[in-house]
Amino acid sequence: MSLRNPYGDFEVTDPQAMRALAHPVRLAALSYLQKNGPATATQLSEHVGASPSVTSWHLRHLASFGLVSDGPAPDGTADKRQRWWKAAARGFRFDMPATPEGAEAGRLLRAEMMNQALESAQHWLAQVEPGLDPEWSRLAGSANTRLVVTQEEAEALENAVQDLFAPYVRRGDDGAPPDARSVRILRFSLPEAIN
Repeated sequence: MSLRNPYGDFEVTDPQAMRALAHPVRLAALSYLQKNGPATATQLSEHVGASPSVTSWHLRHLASFGLVSDGPAPDGTADKRQRWWKAAARGFRFDMPATPEGAEAGRLLRAEMMNQALESAQHWLAQVEPGLDPEWSRLAGSANTRLVVTQEEAEALENAVQDLFAPYVRRGDDGAPPDARSVRILRFSLPEAIN
């Protein structure tokens, strides 16, 4: 695991780990832990659409790749009757592997990440946005921009976006000003086919 990227994200390099994360329950469980902190399989089961025992199995599978681990109870006590889980890092990232098997694993993970991102956006639109203050609602950005760039320029753009976001990601919730609010930024860079 490397945390030397701009966000301090867990870098997934093993195609088997990518396949593991491509499962909807596993990805949802990891996302929940990254956002909300330590939880038990029973608590997570309500959010991932699986029974506590199935959720526990998926968490153990994620732990085999280092993506989650045993965590302390939020109150700091050690209750041996409950197993608390925590995410290894606040986020994760991966590069598309060069091997055919690795690329297939990367595609599976990318597809599930996009599915969950679209579900998150639809939930926001239906449940969250109607209750926002007009000022915050106005700040919700939506764009569909087409660029014509070289591979080097596309990489430079991606790096520039990461560098722009990095200070806000790294400071975390505790380092944010008192009036700060959580904002989810969903980005897709989708190179188009050559005509």
